[in-house]
Amino acid sequence: MNQRIYDSKRQELLDLDPVTPGEVGLYVCGPTVQSAPHIGHLRSALVYDQIRRWLTASGYRVTLIRNVTDIDDKILEGARTAAAAGAPEEWWALAYRVERDFTAAYDAIGVLPPTYEPRATANIQEMIDLIERLIERGHAYVAEDGSGSVYFDTGSWPEYGALTRQSRDQMEEAADSEPVGKRDARDFALWKAHRDHEPASASWESPWGRGRPGWHIECSAMSTRYLGDEFDIHGGGLDLRFPHHENELAQSNAAGHPFARLWIHNGLVNTGGQKMSKSLGNSLFAADLLQQARPIVLRYFLGSAHYRSTLEFSAESLAEAEAALSRIEGFLERVERASGDDAGFAALNGAASADDLPEAFTSAMLDDFGVPQALGVLHQTVRAGNTALDGGDLEAAIAAASQVAAMIDVLGVDARAEQWAGGAGAVADDRASSVLDTLIEGLIADRATARASKDFALSDTIRDRLQHAGVTIEDSPTGTRWSLT
Repeated sequence: MNQRIYDSKRQELLDLDPVTPGEVGLYVCGPTVQSAPHIGHLRSALVYDQIRRWLTASGYRVTLIRNVTDIDDKILEGARTAAAAGAPEEWWALAYRVERDFTAAYDAIGVLPPTYEPRATANIQEMIDLIERLIERGHAYVAEDGSGSVYFDTGSWPEYGALTRQSRDQMEEAADSEPVGKRDARDFALWKAHRDHEPASASWESPWGRGRPGWHIECSAMSTRYLGDEFDIHGGGLDLRFPHHENELAQSNAAGHPFARLWIHNGLVNTGGQKMSKSLGNSLFAADLLQQARPIVLRYFLGSAHYRSTLEFSAESLAEAEAALSRIEGFLERVERASGDDAGFAALNGAASADDLPEAFTSAMLDDFGVPQALGVLHQTVRAGNTALDGGDLEAAIAAASQVAAMIDVLGVDARAEQWAGGAGAVADDRASSVLDTLIEGLIADRATARASKDFALSDTIRDRLQHAGVTIEDSPTGTRWSLT
C-alpha cells in the first residue's frame, strides 16, 4: 500500500510521489515570534513531527524545513508597546527571546529539531530576487504613490484562488498593508517601504528603496531556497490557508516554480467549544500547560486526534491521556518483571524496529497518517499482552511488548526514552510518583498484615480498593508488586 495523503488543494487523497525517489522534502510554516507559544503552536509542530517520524520509519530520507518569521508588523508593534510601558526592548531582541520560548516548548514535548530552521531576516536577498522576477514577468508592480512598496498583481494571475477554491471577486481586501499605491485592494504586499516611525534596523536596501519583506514572500523564498523550485509537501495550520498559503502558491507559480506537490493543513484547537483568541481571553499557553501535566502526556493528548480534525482541550482530556499512557507503561513494566533476563525482552531495551509494527498500525498510518486508528491498535495490543500475562503465556506477552515498543517509538511517546528523563514538569511528576508510591505501599503493607492475621475480608477489601483505583497487585514468593492498569 502506498502512502496516501489528503491534498488540501485538490481536496482528495493522493499517493505520495516524491520529486526524488526515497526522499521527502517537507516545508512547514513556523511561528511569527511576537509572543509566547500557545497550545495551537504546539499542536501544529507536533503534527508534522509525527508525520516526519512516520515517513522516516517508512524508509524515507526526510528534509524538514520550518521557518521563523522574525520581522513582522506585530513584532515591531510589540517592541513599541513594551517601550511605551517603560520596558524598552529592541524588536530583534524580542523576536529572539520569543523564538527561544518556542524552541523550549517544542523540545519539552519531544518535537525533533527541523533539518534546518531559516529566519526571514537571513533570507532578504532571496526575497528581493523573487520579487524582481515577479516584476519582470508582469505579476508585480512598484506602488504608484512613489513610496517604494511593491505589490503582487492578483489580477494578472488567472489561477489566483486555486488553493482555497475562491474566485477573486469573492475575496476580501488584503489587509497586510495600507491600500495607498495599490492598483486593486486585493493586491498584497511583497515589499513594504520603510516608514519614519519604524526603527532603521528593521529595513534593508532594495532596488525600490529601504524597506522590509511582506509576510507571504518569505515562505516562497525560503522553501525553494532549501527544497528547490518543486518539492513534496507544504504544511501549516488550517488558519494559514487564506491568505498566506493562497498568496504563497500564486506568487510562486507566477514566478515559474511548480512549488509544492501536496498541501497539508492541520486542524485547530478549541477550548470550551470555542476557538482560541486573544479577544476571548481563552488562550492556553505552553508554559502553563507544561505545569499541568507531564510533557509526554501533553504530547500524547496533542497527537491523539487526526491531524485534520479540530482538537478540543479540557482538563479531563489531559487526565484521559495520563491514564492511557499509564496503561502502556504499566504493561511494559509487567513484562519486564515477568521476563527478567529473558533474551526475548531485548526488543524492549532499544532494539525494536519497524518490522515489529503490527500490519493494522502500518495500514492506519499509510492512510493519511491515521494516528487515532494507530492508537487503537496500540491499546488493543496492550490489552492482548496483559491477557497473555494473566494466562501465563510469557512468550506471547513479550511479542506484544515488542510491538508496543515499536509503536510508541514511532509516535514519540516511549516514556522510557532519555527524552522524558527530565525537563519541564519532571520535578512535579517525581513528587507525585513519590506520594503515589507511599500511599500504595502503605495499603499493600496493611493488606499483608491482614492476611497474616487471617483477616481475609479486610485483605480482599484493600485489594478491591486498589483495583478500583486502577492498581493491579501481583503476589509472588518474593513479595507483592503493583502496577497501574
